[in-house]
Amino acid sequence: MRQVLASRDENWKKLQQYILEESERIDVRGPSAAPIWGERREYSWFIRDGFFVRSPISVNGVAISEAERRTAEDDYLRHAKARDKARTAGPGRAAEPPTASPLEPPQATTPPVPPTDVSGLLAERRAPEFIEAAYFLRFRFDEGTYAFVGHEAIDGEDVLRIEYYPAHLFSHETNKQARSRQNGTETRDEDLEAAVERMMNKVSLVTLWVEPKTHQIVKYTFDNVNFDFLPAAWLVRVTDGRASMTMSQAFKNVWLPKNVDMVFGAMIAIGSFDARYHLDFHDYKEATTTGRIKLGEDRR
Repeated sequence: MRQVLASRDENWKKLQQYILEESERIDVRGPSAAPIWGERREYSWFIRDGFFVRSPISVNGVAISEAERRTAEDDYLRHAKARDKARTAGPGRAAEPPTASPLEPPQATTPPVPPTDVSGLLAERRAPEFIEAAYFLRFRFDEGTYAFVGHEAIDGEDVLRIEYYPAHLFSHETNKQARSRQNGTETRDEDLEAAVERMMNKVSLVTLWVEPKTHQIVKYTFDNVNFDFLPAAWLVRVTDGRASMTMSQAFKNVWLPKNVDMVFGAMIAIGSFDARYHLDFHDYKEATTTGRIKLGEDRR
């Protein structure tokens, strides 16, 4: 499991040139499953200046205008560059290039010319947001809290099913409250929050499906089996809380996000409500030097 968690973020770097499409869906329903609110959004991801950029295509079936799309792409690129720079910059100092491993040959000191279109090579160091969305559950390795369940098949691959019983998935109690105890400044609110988080750890279950040869997580699900311990259960009773992420072999031996699903349910005096969130990543394509992306009209 140490190897699995250490390698979970590496697949997106295996190819230097690829593009994909994203679909986002939100649905909120009330009593008798009556629809209350919903939204559909479509995006296209491509490489620009060495960074993955998300370009909005449509909202609820209405196409985004060319000007709005270009503005959104420019804003997203600035945001991506700032995130990437912050990854290697400590407080109060500029970003420095990553240090080469002693086992690797030294890299050229002259930075490459930034690519200007989709045919450029990937330069981004921090995982793009579509990767971070897939790995929304950033659980840590807890020694001795994993149980091997058995073998299953996903996309024709033999994978291992493993159950993870988290001890520190919700870690406020071991961080902020621990410091408060040391300083003698612990408050009643902090004590309550830490107690809730300890209970969340106790009732949560994470199931992982792992491809053993590459130590790759190909799917995981998160379940809270019981929410009765939450405060104010007499007013709002949480009835459901589930999330799952599935990967697929977008390219041979390259596992990339396929979909993310989240479900949240609650019961109040007038009836039950549930919210569902779905992300779908599809149409992965390896970019070529002659390739172009067509977004409504031929732009690239």
